[in-house]
Amino acid sequence: MVYLNRIYTKTGDDGTTGLGDGSRVPKTHPRIVAYGGVDELNSSLGLILAEDPQGEFAPWLRQIQNDLFDVGADLCVPESEPESAADDDSDSNAEAASGVEPSRAPLRVISSQVERLEQWIDQANARLAPLTSFVLPGGTATSARLHVSRTICRRVEIGVLNLAEFEVVNPLVHWYLNRLSDLLFVLARCANHDGPGDVLWQPGQGR
Repeated sequence: MVYLNRIYTKTGDDGTTGLGDGSRVPKTHPRIVAYGGVDELNSSLGLILAEDPQGEFAPWLRQIQNDLFDVGADLCVPESEPESAADDDSDSNAEAASGVEPSRAPLRVISSQVERLEQWIDQANARLAPLTSFVLPGGTATSARLHVSRTICRRVEIGVLNLAEFEVVNPLVHWYLNRLSDLLFVLARCANHDGPGDVLWQPGQGR
């Protein structure tokens, strides 16, 4: 349950922010950069939906927006070393004896969320003819916006991989973002009248 009453707390005035486990890190920390990028990506999808709320793929984008909050929640709580079963039992027993509600497991991205994106990619791509050239971002306004979201997604994915170089990160976060950028590319082509409206790259043109 999320309950927001006060919007400003002044706790971040020193340049730090709180993570989901209660620890505080600089706002420039790669973890903050990573899930801040997820927020930007989500906002870009919101713009697409605001422009075309009844679009063919609007239900997919709304589900993805919800998934991206799961991604952000996953990144907000650092992974910890797994404890032994004996440790888990003793901790739970101690919490029960003290009357404290047992701590809830952090929300993590799961494989079914990645698999759903793969199914959508296959479903949408089946409508498209194979490409004979790379495409330039553009065509219809919706296609251009989807390309913007795709490029944001790629940048966010890089940020997550950068974080994973020195901290443990759920690999399904990276997998989800990798599939999502592919899906956004396919949807951008679908938004160009299923491909004929694509603007194709012509290597060396104008030299």
